[in-house]
Amino acid sequence: MTIIQKWTVKAKRNPWFLVCVVLPVLLSALYFFLIASDEYVSESRFVIKAPNQRGGQVSTFANLIQTTGLSAGQEQADQVIDFVRSRSALQKLVAEVPVKTIYGGNGIDMLSAFPRPWEDDAFEDLYDYYRQKVGVDRDTDTGLVVLRTRAYTATDARLINERLLRQSEALVNELNERARGRAITEAESRVVDAEARVARARRAMAAYRNKAQLVDPLKQAEGVVEIANRLITERAALDAQLSTLQRLTPDHPAIPALRQRIASLTAEINQQTASIVGGPGTISGKLPAYEAVALEQEFAGQLLLITRSSLEQARTDALKQQFYLERVVNPNEPDLPEFPHALRNVLTILGFALCLYFIIWMFVVGILEHAPED
Repeated sequence: MTIIQKWTVKAKRNPWFLVCVVLPVLLSALYFFLIASDEYVSESRFVIKAPNQRGGQVSTFANLIQTTGLSAGQEQADQVIDFVRSRSALQKLVAEVPVKTIYGGNGIDMLSAFPRPWEDDAFEDLYDYYRQKVGVDRDTDTGLVVLRTRAYTATDARLINERLLRQSEALVNELNERARGRAITEAESRVVDAEARVARARRAMAAYRNKAQLVDPLKQAEGVVEIANRLITERAALDAQLSTLQRLTPDHPAIPALRQRIASLTAEINQQTASIVGGPGTISGKLPAYEAVALEQEFAGQLLLITRSSLEQARTDALKQQFYLERVVNPNEPDLPEFPHALRNVLTILGFALCLYFIIWMFVVGILEHAPED
């Protein structure tokens, strides 16, 4: 007796085996081998790189692709992955490609074509369908991002993959523009703040000079000291002359004039010295406030130079691309379909059906064993 005959006899004796095992397996085999539409898969690989940066070592192959001194932008790659999985990517894809026609055209079986019998022709249903047909993940061995797209023709699979890659490149460029815009805006804001600080410092200096009636206390003090030193030198010479006359000719008629001259010089020296030190109205009393204002003005000027240099650097960096998407593998146009895996799917359904049948059989046997006898 053949296996088919054995299964036929068993099915006649046990109709539950027919319902739970034979019928699902036959229907699935009929669908996957004869009805299910072939699906083609297009795959591409890319990496996000940044100039003049070297990242950590991921693997040997990852090091090979980073020999130019460029490293993958991990954060930007994650953003690209999230974008491809998002509704925004589908919205842009629908605007560029007839997605509903590609996935719902003639020749596609009704269980595969969009919308499927249990779905509506709505964007959310299309998005759920899209998530099943587009997969994007990071390859942990190489550090590359792998984008796989499924469609019912090889051309459509490659087209969708190419469009999503272009959208990803546009997203990276947009992220660069945002980063550059933020950097320049922040640098310009710092320059404006520094210019305002310089203006305040200059106004404070002008107000101080008008109030103290001094242009520069340090220079004015130097002038006063210079005058006082000259007067001291002159007085020393007159003191020497007076001492000589008093020793040689005590009754010389020029002695009173010399004494008067020396007294005048002494008074002048004391006056000059008193203008420098001695009280709040002197130059030394006015010097601390001046030094504080002058220090603020100098610091504000240096800060302005630094912020302007930072702004120029930000503008220079804006001319360079911060990150870019580099294609390692371009989208391919497959020669053979990858789905459906008919035999694997039928065997999987067979396994589940047998498990379900044995669970039901054990449940029924348990009930019968514990049932009361009439």
